[in-house]
Amino acid sequence: MPIEEINGVRLRFEASGSGDVPVVLVHGSWGSHHNWDLVSPGLAESFRVVSYDRRGHSESERLPGQGSIHEDVADLAALIEHLDLAPAYVAGNSWGAIITLRLAATRPELLRGITTHEPPLMALIADDPDVGPIAKEAGQRIAAVVELLAAGDDAAAAELFVETVAIGPGMWEKLPAPLRHTFVENGPTYLDECRDPDQLTMDLTQLRSFSKPALVTRGDQSPPMFPAIVRIVAPAIPGAESMLFPGAGHVPHTSHPAEYVAAITSFIAKHS
Repeated sequence: MPIEEINGVRLRFEASGSGDVPVVLVHGSWGSHHNWDLVSPGLAESFRVVSYDRRGHSESERLPGQGSIHEDVADLAALIEHLDLAPAYVAGNSWGAIITLRLAATRPELLRGITTHEPPLMALIADDPDVGPIAKEAGQRIAAVVELLAAGDDAAAAELFVETVAIGPGMWEKLPAPLRHTFVENGPTYLDECRDPDQLTMDLTQLRSFSKPALVTRGDQSPPMFPAIVRIVAPAIPGAESMLFPGAGHVPHTSHPAEYVAAITSFIAKHS
């Protein structure tokens, strides 16, 4: 369970499996490498799997001052280079999906392909007359979470985020206690993310030159803003494939791990 300085920050990462194809897993906001615990063993049967705590999360270093998603992208690139994984597949969920897309746009030479699940790029739908109100409502809910975080009530903020933004009503108590703890301990980093002006937007035209395999997924139980965003993101990537996880929401790797492993394994096998 190494912790090493990578791109000027101490990052906790874990590697498993011994396959020829590397797969790097990038967790979303509030999370840690443990978000992938239910799928890492299955993926490690076929691939060399690396998961890590993004900067400011759990066992990785939390630096003072305002951070940015650009630092997260640079961290991911540096991790791939540090572990000599290039070219690798990268699978990102939520905020990790945005990081994955940005890496594909800026450092495609590091990648064999990408998979992304529901990047919360709400700025992409903000001006759409049909789905813009969905983004506005989600923004108001996030603002309520930010208010609690700014007041130092990380536990209440984490619960509100889970129940009103990411998963759904009544889900906080259904989460395993260790996962609830992870949410709470990483609340301050989510506050930092929300203060980053670039966090929820991206120039998708940067992806037009990405020629590697790409899989864009969503769940049919996710909040309505995510399908709207995915419908914009998928066509922006040349040749991207789309996939729906029936019965799943924003975190299929925790709610439907077997299906998630099968989807990623099948996608990579198809392009190997």
